[in-house]
Amino acid sequence: MSSSSEEVNFYFPVPEVLENDRLKLVPFVLSEHSKPFFELATKYPEIYTHIPWGPFDDEPTFTKFMDKLFVQDRGWVLFAILDKTSSDALAGALGFIKTSPDHLNTEIGAVQIFPPFQRTHVASNAVGLLLNYALNLPSDGGLGLRRVVWQANSVNKASIRLAERMGFQFEGILRWDRVMPGTGKEGNGKGLREGDPRNANVGRDTAILGLCWDDWELNGAREHVANVMARVA
Repeated sequence: MSSSSEEVNFYFPVPEVLENDRLKLVPFVLSEHSKPFFELATKYPEIYTHIPWGPFDDEPTFTKFMDKLFVQDRGWVLFAILDKTSSDALAGALGFIKTSPDHLNTEIGAVQIFPPFQRTHVASNAVGLLLNYALNLPSDGGLGLRRVVWQANSVNKASIRLAERMGFQFEGILRWDRVMPGTGKEGNGKGLREGDPRNANVGRDTAILGLCWDDWELNGAREHVANVMARVA
């Protein structure tokens, strides 16, 4: 069943819930999830260290930004992560971004796990649920996409390890890929040239990883992901 929320505007059908026995993902509805997410993100601003937005000064600014990114752009959809083992506590968020229905690909991005839920079952199960939905055929309840991308700040070794643990294959580094706006961001550690027009903002090199339909169907990635989801405590 697809979500009927007016705040979900994705190219593809979005289920009301993706879940297993440990976790559930529900569409991130601004009127429901913005306030608790903003409050937790304010408590744990380090979740923004490696991503090109945030922290935000107030909830209205956060909500306006999220609306522009995840509601107005049909290629993006965000899910709230609810941990069933902690009474459906809000554990973070992640989503599909830069999705192309023409080319049958998407990226799992905007991955933000609050510190109390890091190094637990949460990240692996959340990513695994999205991989199953993205790569399984429509006849098996999925979207039948051909490729799922993972991009990470090249210095964010934890993100890269998570992707590789979930079966993504490393494909390369995009040097000087992004300007990281705001404060408290971790860049590539390289200096800027004199006269750079945004010399207050560090640069980011981006690691690119991919997981494709043939990895999933023919090379054991689906079974690998299932095993990882089952064993992560």
